Amino acid sequence: MFNYKYHIFCCVNERPPDNPKGCCKGKNSESILDYLKGTIHEKGLKNEVKVTATKCLSACSKGPSVVIYPEGIWYTIPSVEDAWEIIEKHILNGKPVEQLKMK
Repeated sequence: MFNYKYHIFCCVNERPPDNPKGCCKGKNSESILDYLKGTIHEKGLKNEVKVTATKCLSACSKGPSVVIYPEGIWYTIPSVEDAWEIIEKHILNGKPVEQLKMK
C-alpha cells in the first residue's frame, strides 16, 4: 500500500456546454491536472504526492475544483499560476493557500 503525504484530486468532469451547472473541464481543469502531475514529477515528489483525475466533486460552479488530503482542503484553481502557488505553499511548505480556498 502506498503511503503518500498528500493526495490531490482534480476534477475533470465534463458536461454539455449548455448545462447550467457548468463543468470543471470547461474551465481548463485538464491543464491544471497536467500541470500538477508534471510539476510533482519534476520536483521528484511522485513518491510523496499522488495527483488523481476525478469526475464530479459536486462543486462545478466553483471550479476548477481540487481537494487535497489528508487535510480535506478544497480549492478553486483557475490557472496554472495558482496551481504553482498550491504546490509551493501547501505541498512544499505545509501552508494552505487561503485566497484559493473554495468558498
